[in-house]
Amino acid sequence: MWFKNVRVYKLSAPLSTDVAAWEQALAEFKFTPLSAQEAVKTGFSFPLHPSIKQYCHACGHLQFFAVKRQEKILPAAVINEEMQPKVEAMELEKGRPLSRKEKQSLKEELQLSLLPRAFSRSSLTQGYYDPENQWLVINSGSAGKAEDVLALLRKALGSLPALPWLDNHKLNANLQLWLQNKALPQGFVQGSDAELKAPDEEGAKVKFSNHLLTADEVQSHLQDKLVTSIGLEQAEGLSLQITDDGALKRLKFHDLLTGQNDELGWEDLTARLDADLLLMASALNLALLSISRQLAAAE
Repeated sequence: MWFKNVRVYKLSAPLSTDVAAWEQALAEFKFTPLSAQEAVKTGFSFPLHPSIKQYCHACGHLQFFAVKRQEKILPAAVINEEMQPKVEAMELEKGRPLSRKEKQSLKEELQLSLLPRAFSRSSLTQGYYDPENQWLVINSGSAGKAEDVLALLRKALGSLPALPWLDNHKLNANLQLWLQNKALPQGFVQGSDAELKAPDEEGAKVKFSNHLLTADEVQSHLQDKLVTSIGLEQAEGLSLQITDDGALKRLKFHDLLTGQNDELGWEDLTARLDADLLLMASALNLALLSISRQLAAAE
């Protein structure tokens, strides 16, 4: 349940904190398995554990939810292998090469016929609503996946006035400072990873891993490149990689933090998961507040 990558969205208006109302709303859009002819399907699932049948799980003041996505896997190589003899047969019958439109139509028909035989793959994306800070935290580094979660939430709840939590212009300016080891968010120090990209058409990139970021060979790139991501670390909290679009990736929570609930054991599954969730969310929220306050102070 420890999040690995997150996308955060700030709400301009509060959502309901009525857990029963959330449960009913999410249940109306619950996940159901793919039928033979469906290629992809999403719906709300149980965020805490498959055995705990709640679509909205209240944990402290937080409300946890999850979206399950299931899709059929049709490798391009398989489609091409099945398609080639059909194209050749149709071209022989028509006495001419098929047009691009005809090939696309044939491909779509073939994909539809292959769906019942395709394997399916499932993924679960968890998130929580924090009414105190008025944000949604989605356990995904992908903007597309996070937006899919928001779209389903919007459909279930009727309204979701959410925008990315950070202003990209302010963030980009601060990333440049953070690489110079200046004006870091409170409680954070530089990590050892960074990526930079030139703003011109060529877009030359440079990546540093496990490197001293204050070294001249790193700092010299600031003359002609923009920082696109940088690692930040807390002494006993978490380490992360923040990107220029506001995503937090490669989250790693310190062992001293993740081990705090070990004495609880796993006899009471709900109690243990709740304790870990609160611990994780508390550490993550402190990091989010520190970063957002630093950007606000830099105005």
